Amino acid sequence: MALGDSYSAAPLVPVTDVAQGCFRSSANYPSLVAEALGAELDDRSCGGARTEDLTRSQLAGVPPQARALQPDTQLVTVGLGGNDGGVFSSLVNRCSALARQDPEGSPCETTMTAGGTDRLLTTLQATRARLTTALREVERRSPDARVLAVGYPQIVRAGSPCPELPLAAGDYAYAERVNRALTDAVRGAARAAGVTYVDVWAASRGHDICSDQPWVNGSVTDQSAAAAYHPFAVEQRAVAKLVLAAARG
Repeated sequence: MALGDSYSAAPLVPVTDVAQGCFRSSANYPSLVAEALGAELDDRSCGGARTEDLTRSQLAGVPPQARALQPDTQLVTVGLGGNDGGVFSSLVNRCSALARQDPEGSPCETTMTAGGTDRLLTTLQATRARLTTALREVERRSPDARVLAVGYPQIVRAGSPCPELPLAAGDYAYAERVNRALTDAVRGAARAAGVTYVDVWAASRGHDICSDQPWVNGSVTDQSAAAAYHPFAVEQRAVAKLVLAAARG
């Protein structure tokens, strides 16, 4: 069983099913894991999903993701948290837009920390608590399942600017801190809920958007490879290997 957002669904990684607006790829990591295990897959991942969409309908015709969980479900991957509170969209869209105001400064960090509180980091603290509750709900509904909380890759690195991720020069370090904090929120939720954490961040080091071998697409959607700011097939294959190792461990 796969529950998650677009980093699990992998929009535009060939071949993508656009039905219901979830944009799930048949080559996303849940599909690759199921194929390797010879298991039946029920993939409920959906682009734009927030943690709350485990128990509420995200889109018309799309039931709450957790509704698919059964008492005899054996393996569940959960890849959620990045969309909660608009953290991911703020990081890649709002911060990119703010870069035009002060290309050499850190306008995104200045905006997000106005008033002395970092809005994105504060949001991620709430995300950790919300995701902990969600993971416990997954365990309650499928008590015999191996539950894996799948983290996020490193998409940005301090000191590694590029046109594909058009942030202000001083905001790359800030964006990396937020990216890392998202990863830490998922890790912390997994620990609190007592489930296995799949560390995608560590595996993806050196493969950020601005690297020579990126695992995540930049600001321009490639209809034949990946949506903007979303994983390429190579990242999904790498995550599948991590999930398989955790499932078999």
